[in-house]
Amino acid sequence: MDKNTKELLYKALGLALVVKDEFSKEFDEVIKEAKLSKEEIKKVTHEAKDRAKEQKETFEQTLKEKVKSIVNELGLATKKDIQELKDLIKQKNF
Repeated sequence: MDKNTKELLYKALGLALVVKDEFSKEFDEVIKEAKLSKEEIKKVTHEAKDRAKEQKETFEQTLKEKVKSIVNELGLATKKDIQELKDLIKQKNF
């Protein structure tokens, strides 16, 4: 390898190292920001899931209470009422 080719190769390697170092710093910053964003997204997602779970539980409880109220208003037999009738029938041997 002649002297000019060697010099050109060393200059290219030196330039590559400078560019690598510069991009490495920038790349590290991008990665750092991405990690923060990822953590923020996880946090927001977790909070949204928790709120959804609470709202679901509240809705289910409200629905359950409303159904009980309707059953009582209509005078429908409950499981307890039916079980009492079954027990009474067994006692009377019908």
